[in-house]
Amino acid sequence: MNDRIRTDIAHNARVWNYWLGGKDNYPVDRAVGDQVTGFYPSIGEVARADRAFLGRAVTLLAAEHGVRQFLDIGTGLPTADNTHEVAQRAAADARIVYVDNDPIVLTHARALLTSAPEGITEYVDADAHDPEKIVAAAGATLDLSRPVAVMMLGILNFVLDTDEARSIVRTLMDAVPAGSYLVLTHPTLEPELGGEGNKDAMAFWNENATPPITARSRAEFASFFDGLDLLDPGIVSCSRWRPASGESAVVAQFGAVGRKP
Repeated sequence: MNDRIRTDIAHNARVWNYWLGGKDNYPVDRAVGDQVTGFYPSIGEVARADRAFLGRAVTLLAAEHGVRQFLDIGTGLPTADNTHEVAQRAAADARIVYVDNDPIVLTHARALLTSAPEGITEYVDADAHDPEKIVAAAGATLDLSRPVAVMMLGILNFVLDTDEARSIVRTLMDAVPAGSYLVLTHPTLEPELGGEGNKDAMAFWNENATPPITARSRAEFASFFDGLDLLDPGIVSCSRWRPASGESAVVAQFGAVGRKP
């Protein structure tokens, strides 16, 4: 067992895994997950909608926009339809670099390092707060002179300072060429998405689990796409971003994809 792994406090990657129906979690994760669900009963729907958004966005970029390189930051624990599986289903030669600094994810990283023979996957142990390190490490696998889809699903909410979060996004997008994409999801408290219930749930989380989390407004979320061209339908609940049939109930999680011109 990795000596960085603590089983006495709930951790986001494991709780998220629990909400998705996975088995890579501990009793403390399940207890906190159940309590958060008590505050915010639709949190499981948020987790599933976020995962489904990943599948739709990656499929669109690989199948219709010709993207062959994906930089997935804040990977989380392996589950069904990981980024490389979705991308290589559409384009077998896709290259994927996963980035996470969670020791739990690191111990499971081998499950993410499978690949179609024509493509490649790699795992980088790095923190989202250190985008320069991420860029340097990703450049060993990805050709940063060619378009890259930079994916940060449910990760900027762990960067509590919004100016720092914007700076991280700018550093990453400055490192990739025109024709690259930014794929984001982020929780919100905005009532139009039913986010009021997030407030008490997040307060409980920040007192009882790690790492601490914050919500952001539509305007704050939109600021991460400054200088990028949003793909239709723009900024919406991630469940409403080009939904598949029967998958359109609103969740309090923004989703959007922007293209670097």
